[in-house]
Amino acid sequence: MGNTPEPEDFSLVLGGPLYQLFRRAHLSGDHLELLRRRVLFFSALTWLPLFVISALEGHAWDGGINVPFLRDIDVHVRFLVALPLLVLAELVVHQRMKPVLAQFRTRGLIAESSRTRFDAAVASAYRLRNSVVAELLLLGAVYGVGVLLLWRKNAALDVSSWYGTPADGTLNPSLAGWWLGIVSLPIFQFLLLRWYFRLAIWARFLWQVSRMELRLVPTHPDRAGGLGFLGTLSYAFSPLLVAQGLLLAGVLANRIFYAGEKLPDFKAQIIGTVATMVLFVVGPSLSFMPALAAAKRTGQREYGTLAQRYVREFDDKWLRGGAPPDEPFVGSGDIQSLADLGNSYEVIKEMRPVPFTMQTVFQLGVATLAPIAPLLLTMFPLSDLLQKLLQVIF
Repeated sequence: MGNTPEPEDFSLVLGGPLYQLFRRAHLSGDHLELLRRRVLFFSALTWLPLFVISALEGHAWDGGINVPFLRDIDVHVRFLVALPLLVLAELVVHQRMKPVLAQFRTRGLIAESSRTRFDAAVASAYRLRNSVVAELLLLGAVYGVGVLLLWRKNAALDVSSWYGTPADGTLNPSLAGWWLGIVSLPIFQFLLLRWYFRLAIWARFLWQVSRMELRLVPTHPDRAGGLGFLGTLSYAFSPLLVAQGLLLAGVLANRIFYAGEKLPDFKAQIIGTVATMVLFVVGPSLSFMPALAAAKRTGQREYGTLAQRYVREFDDKWLRGGAPPDEPFVGSGDIQSLADLGNSYEVIKEMRPVPFTMQTVFQLGVATLAPIAPLLLTMFPLSDLLQKLLQVIF
């Protein structure tokens, strides 16, 4: 296969121009070491210049504007908390995905006839991950759409702030605002958009694998034919989900405190964000639903036939006088074998149509929603919230 990486060596994040640039700049090792160095680099490039320029312009704390820099919740959450989490997520996903993906082979899930297609799917994902064109397109989308349209429409406030003053429907940026629009925001949006691109690569890879000949085992105790490790892998994306929740929380906090809006006004956005992010993470494994359903049907049919044969012979032997007169019933393994067969059939009946559980969905949803929870204090006093929580628990 030449340069095709083995599944044991595959990673969603060890590739691309930015990764190679960080290696040459000694901001990353071959396996994403030097995490603290990368976090400090991004913070120094995105947040620190904004603080310094705002202070020089007299907009750090007051300056006669509605939103001084140090009171801008969104900017601190975005660049000092959410951005480091996006960087941390790379290391977490790399470490968790590297051994998990190898399970496709070590568990014998890929039929021999599909080994070549499986290797080709890995190689294709590897090429997309390393694509220079893809990252250039992401960068173009950030500057062409992300800053000028999405940020201006969804995050920027229509009040005077450290990054600019609105006039006639347009924003007149300050010097700090220029740095925000040219450097800080594009960096953050590029890192976030690159994560969505990686999730798309992962979804495409799993879709390709799901169309191959798979050797699923309906009696596997994970209740997913042996694919349960895909549900476990979903937790590796938790830092990404928390970062997305923090991003939304920062935007909403600014709008609540400085634009006079209320938290219930954003109910649709909150629900939509949580549902979308959870779907991004668990959605790719939904492509295995047809294969899992087919494995369950086959298992019920085959084990049903086996069970019918066994219970018929058991009935003939022990209830219809088929056992030899001198064969003791006590100590016979027939009862235990009957119980084991029944347990196997129950496992097949409980087999899930997806590799993940509802608990996984719930926990990922909580991870996305948790950063927004403190904004409830804008609606209720802390004592009231604690009282309601205690009532729910007890």
